[in-house]
Formats: sequence, structure tokens, C-alpha cells
Amino acid sequence: MSKILYEVYKNDIKDSESVMYGKYYARLKSIETLNMPKLAKHISGHGSVFTEDVVEGVMKKFKSCLLEMLLESKKVKVAGLGTFYLTCECQKGGADKEEDFNVKEHLKALHIRFLPDQTAEDNLSSREFIKKAEFVNIKNLMSGNTEAEGSNEDEDEEPGGTGNENNNPGTGTGTTTPDNPGTTTPDNPGTGSGGTGDEG
Repeated sequence: MSKILYEVYKNDIKDSESVMYGKYYARLKSIETLNMPKLAKHISGHGSVFTEDVVEGVMKKFKSCLLEMLLESKKVKVAGLGTFYLTCECQKGGADKEEDFNVKEHLKALHIRFLPDQTAEDNLSSREFIKKAEFVNIKNLMSGNTEAEGSNEDEDEEPGGTGNENNNPGTGTGTTTPDNPGTTTPDNPGTGSGGTGDEG
């Protein structure tokens, strides 16, 4: 089983209203960012009959076609992986009346969103995906201890979700789906439940 690296940190963001201040949380650590050529090489080396250049060519075409379909108001679902879709972000304040709304004035940005597949056989939702991983504290790794900790397969997810590399101890999951993108505002860009937003 693959191992996920994490570190434990203290939340030093002082907020008298927050119960999270002064508590310890985990955030994930990445060891590398694979670019397209590296990913193509990895795929080709996994018993693929296609060479690296063919794999990379298909990936590039997938990217261009994905963006083309999204800009035609279509969602793109990759079976076993998830669904790509767009949400919009409006300027703070909005328009006072429906007839006053103007795209150039009131729309701020388009966001590419991704919602993991949640079908029974390929469930990649947050609560299910964590069951597929084992975890290694990076502090232990640096001291030579590579023993992995068990997954949370038999545990319920704690309220507030998990932390990330932006010192965010977790804010839970939303209720947005590709069919119900929700209300998007500058303070709530409308990320999908269990998904990730690539604002690129």
C-alpha cells in the first residue's frame, strides 16, 4: 500500500472565537510534482504497449479537449476517476437587480472543479479514499522510522475534515456537486464535496 507523508503542526492563528487555536493538526507533505512527461514515462513503464511519446500525446489531447468541452458548458466524467466541471465566481456585492447583472462587470472568474467518482466500485470520496492509504509522519521518516500507521478504514472522519499544506486545519466538506454547483461568492468559491479546485 502506498504511504502518505504528513507532519503535525500547531495552529497558531490566534482567534478567541476558535476552538482550533493552540491545537495540533496534520497537513500532508508532497515529495514531488510530476509533470506531463514524467507521468507519461510512469504510465508507459507500467506494462503499457504505448511508448512515452504516444502516452504524452494522448494526455495533451485530453487536456485541450477537456478545456474545450468545459467552455461549451459541458461536464466531463472520467469513469473511475471523477467529473470535471466549471463554477463561476462573482464580484463581491453582486447586482442590485436581475436586469442590472452584467457579465463583464459582475463575473470575476471561472474555476475548474473536480469531483471524485463516488460509484460503489470506484468510490474516491473523501471518507472512502482515506481507507486506501497508510500514513508516515515525516518527522519519524527523517529519524529513520519508515513504519506506516494504519489507515482510518474502521474509523469515522472527525468533524472539520483534514488539514492541508496551507496551514488550514480543515473546514469540512461542502454540499456542492456537478449537478448542484451551489452559490459561488468571493468568500465561498464553491468547491465540490470531496473534490479539489484547480484555479490555476
